[in-house]
Amino acid sequence: MKFFLKLFGIFLLAIIFNFCQNKPQSEKPDFVKENIDFAVEQYSFQTAAIEDSGKVLNPRNFIDGKIKYIKPQDWTSGFFPGSMWYMYELTGDEKWRNFSEKYTEALQEIQFLTWHHDVGFMVGCSYGNGFRITGKKDYENVMIQTAKSLSTRFKPVAGITQSWNVDRGWQSERGWECPVIIDNMMNLELLFKATELSGDSTFYNIAVTHANNTIKNHFRADYSTWHVIDYSLEDGSVRHKHTAQGFAHESTWARGQSWAIYGFTVAYRATGNIKYLEQAQKAFEFVATHPNLPKDGIPYWDYNAPNIPNGLRDVSSAAIMASALYEMSTFSENNDYKNWADKIINSLASDKYRAKVGENGFFLLMHSVGSIPHKAEIDVPINYADYYFLEALKRKSELEDRRLY
Repeated sequence: MKFFLKLFGIFLLAIIFNFCQNKPQSEKPDFVKENIDFAVEQYSFQTAAIEDSGKVLNPRNFIDGKIKYIKPQDWTSGFFPGSMWYMYELTGDEKWRNFSEKYTEALQEIQFLTWHHDVGFMVGCSYGNGFRITGKKDYENVMIQTAKSLSTRFKPVAGITQSWNVDRGWQSERGWECPVIIDNMMNLELLFKATELSGDSTFYNIAVTHANNTIKNHFRADYSTWHVIDYSLEDGSVRHKHTAQGFAHESTWARGQSWAIYGFTVAYRATGNIKYLEQAQKAFEFVATHPNLPKDGIPYWDYNAPNIPNGLRDVSSAAIMASALYEMSTFSENNDYKNWADKIINSLASDKYRAKVGENGFFLLMHSVGSIPHKAEIDVPINYADYYFLEALKRKSELEDRRLY
């Protein structure tokens, strides 16, 4: 009998240990508030610098001691206005709403942009959050028009929305015909929303068709993702399976895997189709069980990077994934998704990844990786890491507030 009691005790301790491995340790009760207070300080410096310029500037990164400001057409232009909307929601301070509206409305021309696919990021994060919070009719109109512009890139023969044009730039040198990147899953939310707002099912049908073909062609048997799938415009067949920003064609680029987890979670929310949730869960399972995932949950820039354990981490991949996992947890009775998100967000908020006030070009997080193959934005702060960090904080706060009632 003593033997069985001892065996049961060991088994129970193993369960507790495994649970604690994915649960953040000693999280302070005011964790979310402390991070919001930090963001208030840091972004007060950022917005003061912008306002002092007398221009409507949009910060993207901080490299070699200089903040890079971008034009509205840059694919990352929606993230800083989106961060301002989250600051308004998280604090209730009207000054952040004023900044949100000002920086969002500077992107109005994007609604007519048709030469790349990233308008879902650009308008969804800015006007999308603005409409959700304010209900402004003008914002709704911009979102619908943007969805129309994005829809012009849909290729019926392949059943996908083309990501990049191939007639210029480095994309023209790859021999691609119709490249689609896993990131494109993130643009579907705008299409789903446009059908909800307009009643036009065209947008919804495009989004679903794209998602289905992404499941069919973008995933390996282990639910890792290829970055780029090149389709034939003649018959819709797959011509190439490549990477652009990852280590190798057969490697798994970390941010792309996070886009997949997030994108299919959104697709489930919008459609209720369980296969999308299962795809997101399996894509995350690939990450959670990967031998190269560090203990703190912050991925290397590629899960097959050549110099692990000395490879660069990518906090943007982690922030995107944490935000997705908070939402995923609302669709499951399994607390493990939230535990993982908490683990990641606690790591991001540590001194290892979060900046000191007044430093880091007034961005929140350090150590993002844009594209090592392009030698661009390597180990620097980038605006989309901050955006998803704030979104994750907001989702964490909402989840924990709901548990109080």
